[in-house]
Amino acid sequence: MTGMSGKVSSEGVRTYKCRSIVKGAGKVSGEAIVSRGAMCFYLCDPQTGTVIERNHPIQGRSIAGKILVLESGKGSSVVQVDGFYQLWTKGALPGAIILREAEPVIVSAAVVVGTTMVDRVEGDVYELIHDGDFVEVDADAEEIRVGTDMLPLLKHGTPDKSS
Repeated sequence: MTGMSGKVSSEGVRTYKCRSIVKGAGKVSGEAIVSRGAMCFYLCDPQTGTVIERNHPIQGRSIAGKILVLESGKGSSVVQVDGFYQLWTKGALPGAIILREAEPVIVSAAVVVGTTMVDRVEGDVYELIHDGDFVEVDADAEEIRVGTDMLPLLKHGTPDKSS
């Protein structure tokens, strides 16, 4: 299958290289929500992170705290930054954003609020990540890790500093 490069651990965690655009929180993990459409963050409910854009592929779903996989952004810079800002003030931003195609407007909006953002994943991101997968985005290492279960990702993540 094309686009399936990367490394696979013995626990089935797949690791792929990517390019860090905005380091944000550095390493972020969570459930993936995948959209093959471009997105205007102004068309999300800032209270819940729910996409309210009519006919959008993920309309009615919340992006809050998720690892959001997107084609790209859309809309003007003012509208996009305001959408990011409103979500940020209410704690409803995605945990990280993985873009298929970075464009200046969505990148600048992510920079303003410090949202972790990567692109240039080795392989077709839509073949590598699916709705419901557990994904860890490590912007510092320029890697993403994908699994169907969170436990293997936790094993590969940062060790618990309390132990």
